[in-house]
Amino acid sequence: MAKQNVAEQFVDILVRAGVERLYGVVGDSLNPVVDAVRRNAAIDWVHVRHEESAAFAAGAEAQITGKLTACAGSCGPGNLHLINGLYDAHRSMAPVLALASQIPSSEIGLGYFQETHPDRLFQECSHYSELISSPKQMPRLLQTAIQHAVGRSGVSVVSLPGDIAAEPAPEKAAETALVTSRPTVRPGDAEIDELVRLIDAADKVTLFCGSGTAGAHAEVMEFAERIKSPIGHALRGKEWIQYDNKFDVGMSGLLGYGAAYEATHECDLLILLGTDFPYNAFLPDDVKIAQVDVRPEHLGRRSKLDLAVWGDVRETLRCLIPRVREKTNRRFLDKMLKKHADALEGVVKAYTRKVEKHVPIHPEYVASVLDELADEDTVFTVDTGMCNVWAARYITPNGRRRVIGSFSHGSMANALPMAIGAQFTDRDRQVVAMSGDGGFAMLMGDFLTLVQYDLPVKVVLFNNSSLGMVELEMLVAGLPSYGTTNKNPDFAAVARACGAHGVRVEKPKDLAGALKSAFRHKGPALVDIVTDPNALSIPPKISAEMVTGFALSASKIVLDGGVGRMVQMARSNLRNVPRP
Repeated sequence: MAKQNVAEQFVDILVRAGVERLYGVVGDSLNPVVDAVRRNAAIDWVHVRHEESAAFAAGAEAQITGKLTACAGSCGPGNLHLINGLYDAHRSMAPVLALASQIPSSEIGLGYFQETHPDRLFQECSHYSELISSPKQMPRLLQTAIQHAVGRSGVSVVSLPGDIAAEPAPEKAAETALVTSRPTVRPGDAEIDELVRLIDAADKVTLFCGSGTAGAHAEVMEFAERIKSPIGHALRGKEWIQYDNKFDVGMSGLLGYGAAYEATHECDLLILLGTDFPYNAFLPDDVKIAQVDVRPEHLGRRSKLDLAVWGDVRETLRCLIPRVREKTNRRFLDKMLKKHADALEGVVKAYTRKVEKHVPIHPEYVASVLDELADEDTVFTVDTGMCNVWAARYITPNGRRRVIGSFSHGSMANALPMAIGAQFTDRDRQVVAMSGDGGFAMLMGDFLTLVQYDLPVKVVLFNNSSLGMVELEMLVAGLPSYGTTNKNPDFAAVARACGAHGVRVEKPKDLAGALKSAFRHKGPALVDIVTDPNALSIPPKISAEMVTGFALSASKIVLDGGVGRMVQMARSNLRNVPRP
């Protein structure tokens, strides 16, 4: 039996850690690793057209599966392209191992062709970033990198010179056990006791939930029922907490709607559950606040806390539920539920009247039809910008659907490459990329990746020929829009030229049929929908506050534009509320 080289040993360790794919672009310094993948039946090389897409795809796969994923870039410019997608994965707490191959080890530090220092460059977007400088070092260093990525839920980067990758691996390298899953974290008894005391002493409690409530839906609902609390959520908490939720009062933040803001400000005690909500201007400064988070570095960095609780949301609530005193007074909860329903029914309707006949097509209408036609377990990947608005307002969660995007890092162009990673996890599951024309064009080359691997991703392209969110940002800053217009091709024709299904929609009456035909198509498809560039860009009235930026009043005026099926959900939650 031939002796293993370092690259083969590297790939074997990835396989033992559960990695099924390595996303990347081949290059000379990567050749030993790519060849090792070629000869290992347990792992596949996914050839994307841009390394940024590789990192986004790996991050999306990790978010869908919860397991370690991997991407790779060749030396210098190749692995530098990974950095944006790795930032996103790291901030999304997605366990990703990035291989940054390096120039020949004897040339490091001498200004060699394509020389960079990836072990330094990736430090800010990783928990661990180190250079392998000898074959004997590799197994333990890679194990350490994997355990950082899995154990701390984020990115690890391993820099590997191509010449070392090709060297013989050390004999009898120890096959140490690998950490491939995270434990649960239970808070200490003192913190639980103090949180019980705060809850029992408060008449009005509000829960505000983030992505840390994943897997804790039942516990959050039981807890809210026990303490008669309204439940608001951040954008990343929407998919985990909004469905089957009779306590829902909407979302807070720049894209907020409903009564979430009021519920967080009019309570006696606000409990932040698994959220690193970044906009502290939307959090109160005159109520008591307790925060529960599995990452202690998140505690108190957005608001002044009266109590910090380090623990998993589910484990914490399991400790709390039997110990807190059940509240019987529903007045605060019922008041917030009514405010929520009234707010949704009373939002600005300037861009939602007669949408079935409006040309160019209202993007709100597109999102609402998409929500109705998509499968019950669809994975939606969402471009940053106005597509965030449409997903936040119109995509209805149900506990089976997933909605992922660059919600923390805020990168353009993420939807298409994230869809690649999501679709590789299950070719039979519907994956829809909600792309803006600006974001799609930025990494459009990886539409060819869909065709090459016959991935049945459906790209729903909101094509308003502009950078819509940037125009909105300019508007609220009191500036005229400038440099935001895109001169676009017929993207459907481009899709067909690539070998995919492509259809262009310019009239609302053709929309549903176009989406249905794309969903029926067995392979990749793109629906190029010409949408109104003025939607949510020019509000009916511009107030003085808008020139100061995204203040609360400004965001309500500009961004309240309809909320799809949430109105019906809000009204259904009011059935048991006493009428005056």
